[in-house]
Amino acid sequence: MTYRSAYQAAATVAPAIEAHFGRLLQSAFQQGETGLAPAPSLKMISSVIDVAFWASLRKEEGRSPKISLAYLPPAVAGQPLVFGEPILLTPYVLTKLAPAVERSGIHLGVWDEDGDLYVWGTTRAIPDGCLVLEVIEPGLLVIKHRRINGFGKFINVAVLKGDEIKIIDEQSKSLPDCPAMLTNLLDYNSPAGWNDSVNILVQLAASMRAHGHGGSLLVVPSGSEEWRDSIIHPITYPVLPAFDELRQLMAQQVTPANLVVWQEDVNRTVESIAGLTAVDGATIITDQFELLAFGAKIGLSSNGLPVEQMLVTEPVVGNLGTVIHPSQNGGTRHLSAAQFVFDQRDAIALVSSQDGRFTVFSWSPCEEIVHAHYVDALLL
Repeated sequence: MTYRSAYQAAATVAPAIEAHFGRLLQSAFQQGETGLAPAPSLKMISSVIDVAFWASLRKEEGRSPKISLAYLPPAVAGQPLVFGEPILLTPYVLTKLAPAVERSGIHLGVWDEDGDLYVWGTTRAIPDGCLVLEVIEPGLLVIKHRRINGFGKFINVAVLKGDEIKIIDEQSKSLPDCPAMLTNLLDYNSPAGWNDSVNILVQLAASMRAHGHGGSLLVVPSGSEEWRDSIIHPITYPVLPAFDELRQLMAQQVTPANLVVWQEDVNRTVESIAGLTAVDGATIITDQFELLAFGAKIGLSSNGLPVEQMLVTEPVVGNLGTVIHPSQNGGTRHLSAAQFVFDQRDAIALVSSQDGRFTVFSWSPCEEIVHAHYVDALLL
């Protein structure tokens, strides 16, 4: 049976996704990488998106499915759980299997045979460059892959929400003044090991977004006290001495023997720091990941100049930057973050909204303006 796509966005976005994986795998092969995932075809990409979309709109026992699909044969998966017989991929099948694979890190393995897609089992280990489709909520799908020879946050390729399509613009990383954190989220050729400081910042951002309460994280230069000029005193929850567990973990020598335990320690510490951002006010850390305070209120610095404008961009194809007044960007949390970066230009501010929107505020020396980068499409 040949599957016919009925979700128009699937056919629209499939060529861009096919091209991305073609570039990704060719580049990795040329760099000498081995054990790579197979390249997905245009037809298979369109079909798997279509089936996942319609499955996302169904419910099983009153719950919407949350599923991660990985496109690969069982032969290249790590310790796969293989069904006795492969099952034809349909929205009904995905809805029924979803409760078994809701936990993070478990993928349903999908492969094609004679032009049809089948679910062959489950796996936790996938090769570099493997296409992964994640069903986040009804109508919301993310196509992503593990970064080549690296750990941490997967690289997002496209986000589909109903008829809205966001194709990640890989070229955004080469723009002037692009923050290192944004480059990390975009550059699939960057190995970005777990002990990479920028990658840790990405993990903090993803954890902030995941807790769903909204929050602000200010990253200030280590050894500098200038940030205090933009904070209302007394600080509600100062941390004395600075909590430096994450900094100590980053300084440890990581070997294959201690990697798993070390990753667990890092994850736990990241979760604890990100959790503090749910408290009203801003959490403040140094660029060496020393926790200085949380619940801090941002105010005008001693220069007394309010921020009047900022540049807003999103790293998706077709996006054009716009200059707006910071009050048009969101509520008090976003306005305060823009003001902080305007006053403290060697700092960055990460702001998560309760609705899932995530913004990185940084100072752009080229444009001489606060730059707000919308990155929620990269953090899903």
